[in-house]
Amino acid sequence: MAALSAAMAESLAKYYEYIAAQLHQWAGGLTQEQFWRNPRGYGNSAGHLVLHVTGNLNYYIGARLAGTGYVRNRDLEFTDASRRSKEEVLAAFDRTIVMVTTAIRSQSEEDWMREYSAEREPEARDRFTIVLRCAGHAYHHVGQMIYICRELEKS
Repeated sequence: MAALSAAMAESLAKYYEYIAAQLHQWAGGLTQEQFWRNPRGYGNSAGHLVLHVTGNLNYYIGARLAGTGYVRNRDLEFTDASRRSKEEVLAAFDRTIVMVTTAIRSQSEEDWMREYSAEREPEARDRFTIVLRCAGHAYHHVGQMIYICRELEKS
């Protein structure tokens, strides 16, 4: 089983790295103004989605699994009006991905099934489930970014 646990951890870590590459592919080509612009007037900007994914991973994996002490302000992820530089926001996301993949790769066979709990995640009762759910959540928002970027290309 140890081989399965190691293979699973490596596959999950590589999937998070893939998600990060996809996010950079779409956000990287945006100007600073486009990064924070919402092309439809509803929903979110690419910048706010990056803040949200970063906060989500820092809380569910960082604080709750890796013990980083991160304190989340979920509402601010969607309302932050500071418009920090795209580079700063992406660098924070990249640091978060490194933390996530390090935490994943450090899980032992026994760790994956250890009890897990967090606000707004009643379905995630073990570490494997939260890592899997967070990957799906992150990639869902990359899909939204693709839509936003395509809308910005039209304008």
